[in-house]
Amino acid sequence: MATEDTDTEEFRLPRSRRANERLHALIPGGAHTYAKGDDQYPENLAPVISHGHGAHVWDIDGNRYIEYGSGLRSVSLGHAHPRVTEAVRRQLDRGSNFVRPSVVEVEAAERFLATVPTAEMVKFAKNGSDATTAAVRLARAATGRARVALCADHPFFSVDDWFIGTTPMSAGVPAATEDLTVAFPYGDLAATEELLTRYRDEVACLILEPATHTEPPPGYLAGLRELADRHGCVLVFDEMITGFRWSEAGAQSLYGVVPDLSTFGKALGNGFAVSALAGRRALMELGGLRHSGDRVFLLSTTHGAETHSLAAAMAVQTTYVEEGVTARLHALGERLAAGVRDAAASMGVGDHVVVRGRASNLVYATLDENGQPSQEYRTLFLRQLLAGGVLAPSFVVSNALDDADIDRTVEVVAQACAVYRKALDAADPAPWVAGRPVKPVFRRRA
Repeated sequence: MATEDTDTEEFRLPRSRRANERLHALIPGGAHTYAKGDDQYPENLAPVISHGHGAHVWDIDGNRYIEYGSGLRSVSLGHAHPRVTEAVRRQLDRGSNFVRPSVVEVEAAERFLATVPTAEMVKFAKNGSDATTAAVRLARAATGRARVALCADHPFFSVDDWFIGTTPMSAGVPAATEDLTVAFPYGDLAATEELLTRYRDEVACLILEPATHTEPPPGYLAGLRELADRHGCVLVFDEMITGFRWSEAGAQSLYGVVPDLSTFGKALGNGFAVSALAGRRALMELGGLRHSGDRVFLLSTTHGAETHSLAAAMAVQTTYVEEGVTARLHALGERLAAGVRDAAASMGVGDHVVVRGRASNLVYATLDENGQPSQEYRTLFLRQLLAGGVLAPSFVVSNALDDADIDRTVEVVAQACAVYRKALDAADPAPWVAGRPVKPVFRRRA
């Protein structure tokens, strides 16, 4: 860990600071994912990682951290998981990419469809954006309609224009493309029906995460299924996060509502690059060769079926099923959430440091003296966590955490909450922010 006295002892990362300058000089944004940017961390306190093992990572300054949200929720089993890395090594020795499909591709497809039996076909890719965009293209081809209706309350679907045009970072997206995407609120069937009626026979698909930080209202997902059927559009579940964290077969299995198409990724490869588009055969086959209609250029990626990534995915699925990983993620998250809430309450900030979400996918909110979300207080909180050896842009747990990690995290949170209380009493977090506040990912100006 970094320091013990998070209130008085200065925490510095000189090597990481220099490395961040090098990153910005060579890589736009200083990272390959905006959510990993140093603007998401307190000024000069964005650690650059050397390596990780299990639930811990080490920065290049020599500090060890208990890590949450590993790989933006992708490393759910923990770093360098032996079962996954061994499966990958076996494939690397046999070659990773060929001029024709490998037998591993059919084995991986069979394994996936056995895990997610609500789907009839699957195609693998390397990232979530390609999978969700392929789902949109399939929906447009199948319906002959151009508009996409996405859930306005969900933060991210794709790097492609049909979604990015709806964000503050829409520079470079043609207005004509922006106009083809419309939005509906989560949990509101009446508003969604009004949207579908307003754009009657124009909406190709409804795309949403089936659940996020709140459970779907009773009957909501089934109601969306009925609306999609009645209005002739395709229902797409983005299960990048809910897949495996809600259940091995995704939220669609947990809630008993089958979409036409769904997309998986994140936890599927435990850090290796693999995603999946899955769904009904009648739709998926439009991207194949065994139909008489116009062909859809679905997913055609040179690296989409690298054998080592598919081997990782199969090992992940086996581990989840055989070791009851989803249940353990929930148990760890429940222990953490209870500890954080107790620590915040004991320091008098229970209404300001707020833990939200499903136990396997916890996030936190940092609220000011008026109960409003505050980037300044988030910065203060992150500074204290980092100095205590906890790297936590969220409280999303991995299976590699143990009770000692959770207990230590709660200790550090309690120390951070003590400082938080001081800032609230002073009605000014600035002395504890020590620089510019962290920034939202989606903003128009740098």
